[in-house]
Amino acid sequence: MDAGDSNNGDSFEDLSFWWVFFGMFYQLLKKRQRAIRYNSILTADDRVTEFLHGHWERIFNRTRMTRDCFVRFSSIMEQTGRLTPSRAVSVEEQLMIFLFVVGHGASNRDTQETWQRSGSTISKYFGIVLKAIFNMSGEYIRPTDMNNVHHTIRYSNRFFPYFQGCVGAIDGTHVSACVGGARFTYMLSGWEGSAHDARVLEHAISEPQNGFPFPPPGKYYLVDSGYANRGCFLAPYRGTNYHLRDRRRLGGDRKKEQFNYRHASLRNAIERTFGIWKRRFPILRSMHQFPLDKQAMIPVACAVLHNFIRMDPASVAQDHVSGDEDDDDASSEDDSVDADPDGVDVGESSSHLNIPQDMDMGAFRDYVTNCIHEGSSG
Repeated sequence: MDAGDSNNGDSFEDLSFWWVFFGMFYQLLKKRQRAIRYNSILTADDRVTEFLHGHWERIFNRTRMTRDCFVRFSSIMEQTGRLTPSRAVSVEEQLMIFLFVVGHGASNRDTQETWQRSGSTISKYFGIVLKAIFNMSGEYIRPTDMNNVHHTIRYSNRFFPYFQGCVGAIDGTHVSACVGGARFTYMLSGWEGSAHDARVLEHAISEPQNGFPFPPPGKYYLVDSGYANRGCFLAPYRGTNYHLRDRRRLGGDRKKEQFNYRHASLRNAIERTFGIWKRRFPILRSMHQFPLDKQAMIPVACAVLHNFIRMDPASVAQDHVSGDEDDDDASSEDDSVDADPDGVDVGESSSHLNIPQDMDMGAFRDYVTNCIHEGSSG
């Protein structure tokens, strides 16, 4: 009996040994397979060096920034402690991984191949950089001086002085965002795509914690017909034509058509920012299957990057060369902007076309409409 128990014990120990042996062998085999998978001659550090010191167009195509803009942004992120290098991944590589994903709509698998990193490493640093840039929104997404008249309005006799009180436009495509001066001045993200624009805006302006930038008295935002014409939001007349081909038809209220036409032209001129933003970051057009919290953070992070890039004249100039400044949706004949500096004396001012404190938005819209009609008839 004792001998049998001893033999059974030895057999169990032998079996355990072989289980451990095969387990270790399997793990070594997996590591070997992984090592063979990422066997490019260029390491990730080599690729970073190649982009930073190679032809200027290569780093722009990869990161959507010029070299100087990228180096400056990378330095800010590291010096402020928002990003820190790890033992294997530098801050520059972390940023390039993130910018490659958002700037090309690249999948995790494509990014693995480009940077010779595992999928878990790509996901880890994408999340780290996303959070770091998202937390910069309060610094880089903020209103400009709302007391100044934007050059798009001031240097156009179609818009000035009629819309001199306009400080920007609001769009509600997936996010509630304000733009002015080709930069984002406010963004509220996280709503489902099926939510009505007016509902998202109502939430933005009714909750103090959302930090909506209300304009000073006499100023307002342009909105489309999906919003109510009230408060500090100037909307077009509903049920009235405003496209160029419609204006050529006989009939209708010509005064309202003139107002709607100029309102739409100015709104589209301002909203070209949205087109540039989406062209620069294709991930916004086709969001990957990220968790919902990341999906809400990505538009804000891309807006931060857009505003930072707009601070770099070389990057803006390169946008013109690459075509990112040309938004097909906003370049039609009826959306064109008269940018002739001789159209109006830049020293003139017409304070009576700011909203008087005792006038509601409906009455103000009618007043501007009459002024446009009188100006075009004179």
